[in-house]
Amino acid sequence: MRDHAVVKGLQRAELAQRTGCNLETVRYYEKVGLLPEPPRTASGYRSYDTTHERRLRFVLRARELGFSLDEIRALLRLVDERDQPCAEVRGLASVHLQDVRSKIADLRRMERVLKDVVAQCGDGTLPECPLIEALFRETAVN
Repeated sequence: MRDHAVVKGLQRAELAQRTGCNLETVRYYEKVGLLPEPPRTASGYRSYDTTHERRLRFVLRARELGFSLDEIRALLRLVDERDQPCAEVRGLASVHLQDVRSKIADLRRMERVLKDVVAQCGDGTLPECPLIEALFRETAVN
């Protein structure tokens, strides 16, 4: 990694472009404390460096993997402290993996119910719609 002190400062739009995210996303992650506020130039512009870019890429990738903002905050704390063992990161990731597996099971269950209801609709000419009726039932997803 290059030394951030020797890299020309990036403005927020440049940082967003380099990381492939929206300008508002950069602003939001600053607001919620996942990105540290950058120093300002003499003319008042924010001046981001490769440290900010690297951290933003970390946050974006963690979001892609479904980590919540609080989970990302915890991971970044471990990154920042650097003296935390990998076991703590592994623990956070294991809990997240269980959550992902639970969501997958829920999605599979929803898929089964929707598949059955769509099949019950036949050609769509039934007087009563099975999907509407399923949504009125207390337990549509079993």
